[in-house]
Amino acid sequence: MKTYKIASIPGDGIGKEVVPAGQDVLQALARSSSSFRFDFESFAWGGDWYREHGKMMPADGLDALRDKDAILFGSAGDPHIPDHITLWGLRLKICQGFDQYANVRPTRILPGIDGPLKRCGPNDLNWVIVRENSEGEYAGVGGRVHQGHPIEAATDVSMMTRAGVERIMRYAFKLAQSRPRKLLTVVTKSNAQRHAMVMWDEIAVQISKEFPDVTWDKELVDAATARMVNRPATLDTIVATNLHADILSDLAAALAGSLGIAPTGNIDPERRYPSMFEPIHGSAFDIMGKGLANPVGTFWSCVMLLEHLGETSSAQRLMAAIEKVTADPTLHTGDLGGKATTAQVTQAVCAFLAA
Repeated sequence: MKTYKIASIPGDGIGKEVVPAGQDVLQALARSSSSFRFDFESFAWGGDWYREHGKMMPADGLDALRDKDAILFGSAGDPHIPDHITLWGLRLKICQGFDQYANVRPTRILPGIDGPLKRCGPNDLNWVIVRENSEGEYAGVGGRVHQGHPIEAATDVSMMTRAGVERIMRYAFKLAQSRPRKLLTVVTKSNAQRHAMVMWDEIAVQISKEFPDVTWDKELVDAATARMVNRPATLDTIVATNLHADILSDLAAALAGSLGIAPTGNIDPERRYPSMFEPIHGSAFDIMGKGLANPVGTFWSCVMLLEHLGETSSAQRLMAAIEKVTADPTLHTGDLGGKATTAQVTQAVCAFLAA
């Protein structure tokens, strides 16, 4: 029997509720399987760790994760700690440390969920957003000088490399090729950003020649937001820079019903390091500890984790259980207009898996 070693990092806020729920669901799935089991190791890194140690995670924390098969992550964010410290000190330290350069965010309207686009059918919104996850606007290049003085200056430089753009474009074209519609939209802003984004466009043209069976087009990021609302059925696979995809994927989740249901995977496609899977909803401190958090985004992230491990049939079983739960309005949490608790949704998914 295969044993998968999974690092569990709940992080901050409702991450401490939804990650244990994700573990429960994965363990329920493993109990019904004769081919694999999970060995979880939990790491209490995040805001509480920072208050005690002055860091979001130990300096050698990556070494503790290196031999894992995957990482299940909750959230990074604490109202009492500046956001750039929580993000760069934990989530981005792992993403960049393990070169998880492909951030993959599937989005579709799940059964039973009333999305805000009233003219949009469930099959009209079925997207995967590929976010460049290692450089671009979040490269961390820049600085501040003369702080507190009238001449204070600050810069954040969007750093793009040919190697970085080529590999995310190739990943996106390959992913589009694997999907039924074989359709890719490359999001850009090269009309205003005339250096790095022009290179982004040129590399897209070059990589497209490797995938003659993929139909692709180019869309300015501002126009892409309108297209997602007005013509969702014209989109399928989307690739964008770190910042652009960060924003577009939150819009996509909202259009599908709630940020609470949206998953993501931070992928090292070459599998040199463990990949990390997480819901996109953040720490949501306003509902922390109340049992109100929607765990569906974490469960869907667990589906992606299983797919990454090659456990395709188990991933399909879990997704089917998720869809049965979302189809029942009595099992909707507050973000979906219901009154169900985190525990009730988790128990329902586990019950479907045990049936």
